[in-house]
Amino acid sequence: MNENNTKKSNMWPVIIGAGAVALLLKSLFGNEEDTSREIKKRIFISFAIEDEQYRDYLVKQAKSERSPFTFVDMSVKQPWEEKIWKQKCRSKIKSCDGMIVLLSKNTWHSSGARWEIKCAMEEGLPVIGMHIKKNNQGAIPPELRSKKVITWSWDNLAKVIKRI
Repeated sequence: MNENNTKKSNMWPVIIGAGAVALLLKSLFGNEEDTSREIKKRIFISFAIEDEQYRDYLVKQAKSERSPFTFVDMSVKQPWEEKIWKQKCRSKIKSCDGMIVLLSKNTWHSSGARWEIKCAMEEGLPVIGMHIKKNNQGAIPPELRSKKVITWSWDNLAKVIKRI
């Protein structure tokens, strides 16, 4: 073995060691870089108008530093005449990655929320129902019978939003 081959064979532990250090550093500090590139999901939140405070709470929850999920609220925030509302609402729904329906005793009777669910399904969006109260749940509207329904928790929301 000549001197060059000996130097090359002695370099392998250094190269392998440098690779291991690089992997270790990436595992320790790589998440900061990955987090900055995180893509927010555009989520349409459908709800009965009587449950508006729960929509507001969900939006606040998503903005919290501790939140395991992020999304952009695309719910309709102002009333329009019905024809204009449906056009603008469909346009917003089409621009989303998915829909979360806040379920309560009011949802069954909310023609607007039920129309939004039908619209999202027509547009091919994933639709997930979420009970806003654990022990006081309303009937699930027929539009959601074949869809996933969860109870409201950070873990459940994080899992659902990752799948959308």
